[in-house]
Amino acid sequence: MKALVWHATGDIRLDDVAEPQIEQPTDAVIRLTASAICGTDLHFIRGTFSDMKAGTILGHEGVGIIEQLGDQVRNFDVGDRVVVCSTLSCGYCPPCRSGNTAQCDNANPNGPQAGTCFFGGPQATGPVNGLQAEKARIPFASNTLVKVPQEVSDEQAILVSDIFPTGWFGAEIADITRGDTVAVFGCGPVGQFTIASALLMGAGRVIAVDSHDDRLAMARRQGAFTVNFDKEDPLEAIALLTGGLGVDIAIDAVGVDSEHAHHGPAAQQAEQKAEQYRQEVQQVAPDNAEHQHVQNGNWVPGDAPSQSLEWAIQGLKKAGTLSIIGVYPPAAQTFPIGMAMNKNLTMKMGNCNHHAIIPHLLELVRVGAIDPTQVLTQVEPLSDVVSAYQHFDKRETGWIKTELLPSH
Repeated sequence: MKALVWHATGDIRLDDVAEPQIEQPTDAVIRLTASAICGTDLHFIRGTFSDMKAGTILGHEGVGIIEQLGDQVRNFDVGDRVVVCSTLSCGYCPPCRSGNTAQCDNANPNGPQAGTCFFGGPQATGPVNGLQAEKARIPFASNTLVKVPQEVSDEQAILVSDIFPTGWFGAEIADITRGDTVAVFGCGPVGQFTIASALLMGAGRVIAVDSHDDRLAMARRQGAFTVNFDKEDPLEAIALLTGGLGVDIAIDAVGVDSEHAHHGPAAQQAEQKAEQYRQEVQQVAPDNAEHQHVQNGNWVPGDAPSQSLEWAIQGLKKAGTLSIIGVYPPAAQTFPIGMAMNKNLTMKMGNCNHHAIIPHLLELVRVGAIDPTQVLTQVEPLSDVVSAYQHFDKRETGWIKTELLPSH
């Protein structure tokens, strides 16, 4: 079968690989009817999340039809249409039973203290082959798969595999209350669903910060107040929009590939921190910090890994709440702790507990409370996946979220 395979930093290929088989009685094998490209995937190609294993199939978002079931998968039938939870979970360990499915004790082959296991990730997360393929093996299928209601299309369901629940998780752990002013840093796909989730939870005002006009336009269509950090100082804009108080909640939906301003008043501040940012990039992406694997403008690591966090902390009111859902690798060690501590901030962060959230979001989609396809901008065949990655990686206009359709 065809699958997108990671070979090295800056080197991904659509390869012919062996079809997956049942390996454990808790496995299922699904035929994928849809997968998608996520910004997290780019970290592995850019080198800002290290220790990928050559030969790993990428991708952690999927919708498909069950073709095979292990003997201990008792809640599904062959032929069921399912959405794949991006993080794997057993469903019966203490973290799973408390709803913290991203911290499952059993899913990660590296052991119970290893933390989150997700599809298509580095050594620390398994690794487990991913979903940008024609078929996939699903470990712990009873909890890692969720049935898709008949009224929910594949196009809608693929967006509920990871990015919608991650945005929801970011808003949920921030404990949004009615009337709160929320700043969302990053208006990529996860940022868009963070905005939508904050508004669904009762936020009175959402301020969206990014530098790409198409992403900011999508945020405005949702009702967000937009700030382009390449055209104005984002902290001055937040102060203006909050009467000088700062926001109640800030959500970092960017992560390690954060960029500093390259134009406008904020660019001057970035120049003063050029050496700090250079050291941060060297820390998180030693294999590509000097752009050793950059090809035709692709696979460029973010130039200011801590920028989004810094702005989020500075933009918060005293005793505000910081929620972090942007991905940071274990190698990232730069955090403005003094600034946060001296504002009495509450901080919550982590990987989305997909299984605990996806059923609720599927129901919201089923009843028409939200249509997640408003964020979907491209539908491409799996055969063109490398080209699609290149467009998305460069943040080309209009390339916000891409669904992939395997050919069978």
